[in-house]
Amino acid sequence: MIHSIKSEKQKLQKEIKKPKNDFFSPYSKINSITLSSNISNFYIYNNEIYLITEDLQFSIFDFQGTLQNSFKIEKNVRDIVVENETIYLLYPTQITLYTHQGEIFAEWTACSENSDYCSFTATKDYVFVTDAENKLIWQFDKQGDLVRAVKSPNSFIIPSDSFGIVNINDTIYCSNSGKHKIESYTLDGEYITSFGKSGTAAGSFAGCCNPVYLAESSDGNILTSEKGDPRISMYSKDGKFLSVLFDAEMLGGGTKAYRIRVYGENIYVANGKTISVFGREMEMKQG
Repeated sequence: MIHSIKSEKQKLQKEIKKPKNDFFSPYSKINSITLSSNISNFYIYNNEIYLITEDLQFSIFDFQGTLQNSFKIEKNVRDIVVENETIYLLYPTQITLYTHQGEIFAEWTACSENSDYCSFTATKDYVFVTDAENKLIWQFDKQGDLVRAVKSPNSFIIPSDSFGIVNINDTIYCSNSGKHKIESYTLDGEYITSFGKSGTAAGSFAGCCNPVYLAESSDGNILTSEKGDPRISMYSKDGKFLSVLFDAEMLGGGTKAYRIRVYGENIYVANGKTISVFGREMEMKQG
């Protein structure tokens, strides 16, 4: 696999022009890694980047862009979680557990034949999986045994695979994208609250189904990645809109939502064959 890694800061300082919409981000691109095939999914853990390309190659790189290991997988993956010595790969109807050497040592088959797994997140003792077909969240223990099915009191409306989920300090946040909401739950599957509203303005969610992906920011807030007019925004844990961090122009355009991960103070964004690394250069204005 051909790849390259490069610093972008000096290059961008020469090229940055004032956007037409007067949008300014507190982040700027500081690095990137480019592969020979489009990136379909990625995760960051313990100073390493775990990624899957469209040619079904799973690769592990360090932050200097040096390949640590790679192996083939059999089909497209919906999501990735890495914990200690275990790599969890989410497929539409199963979760497969790999070692870092690419060996399968467990498979958790979906509880329903009609399942359509979209995204998942892990806590110390559990794995929470969103299911677009059954419109609920499955909660498993770390042995793969079903704990419970979590249903929204507002009913999940998921027109597509826009069913993101993230664990932030043992509170589970997930997107109810058809309703332009983010909902929160305890580790016991109890509903806490929801926030979000429809609209195209900053702090709102537009289109048929947004937000698509969720992530935890370095300071414990919620990052949302939207499609249509793609952008990445930040909300507090109590649902207060804080800021748009990246607009469509900064992300690279198109209509698809961008996959995002956070590690330390940096935000990693996948676009085509490249993962871009963005660092914060200024304090964010809230609200």
